[in-house]
Order: sequence, then C-alpha cells, then structure tokens
Amino acid sequence: MAAADLRDIYKNYIACLNARDWARLGEFVSDDAVHNGRPLGVSGYRAMLEKDFDDIPDLRFNIELLAADPPFIASRLSFSCSPKGKFMGLDVNGRKVSFCENVFYEFRDGRIIEVWSVIDKSVIEAQL
Repeated sequence: MAAADLRDIYKNYIACLNARDWARLGEFVSDDAVHNGRPLGVSGYRAMLEKDFDDIPDLRFNIELLAADPPFIASRLSFSCSPKGKFMGLDVNGRKVSFCENVFYEFRDGRIIEVWSVIDKSVIEAQL
C-alpha cells in the first residue's frame, strides 16, 4: 500500500471517530486489534472509544503531525477538551485541558492491527 493511500485511510478513520460512527469502525480496525499490548478486537476497541467519549463529551481528535511508512502510521494527536471527572488519575472535573497523544499504528489489509499510544500526562498536570 502506498503511503498516500495509508494516510487517506487514517484520516477517514479519525473522521469516523469524531463522527462517533461506530457502525463503520470495523472498516478501519481489525478483528484482531491490539491496543498497548491488550487484545481488544473491534468490539473491545469500540467499547474503549465509547467510554472515552462518555468520560469526555467534547472529545475531538485533531491530527497535528502525520507520517506514513507502510504498514505504519505515526501521528501526534492534539486535544482540547473537558473530561467530566478523573482523567488519567487526575481530578479534572470538567475543566478544559489541552494535551497531545503520540500514537503509532500498524495496518494489515488496510485496517489497524496494533496501536501503541502515549498521552503527555505531565502537560495536563501542569494545567491543573
């Protein structure tokens, strides 16, 4: 798969998340998907995302940086949102916080098979 095609798939995946179009999630996420070492499959991945959106009603994924080296994508996602209660063990309680997540994805057959994700918690702590 060409890097440009993989970037397009990824951008459509992010649009799917932001639209909360869970019925289409399987187009982008493999049945064997793993997130940070945890096997989730599509159903577990969806449950994780639904919980994120429930905990953070104004959650929106914004691509800040994007690099593709098939079958991998590296992305820096930025967020400005108001988690309802605790977030990453921190008492945010509805306050607006801004932070980034650095994520690496491996794709197989055009779908995400593995995700490695790190959120910059220290930036959130500094805002509280």
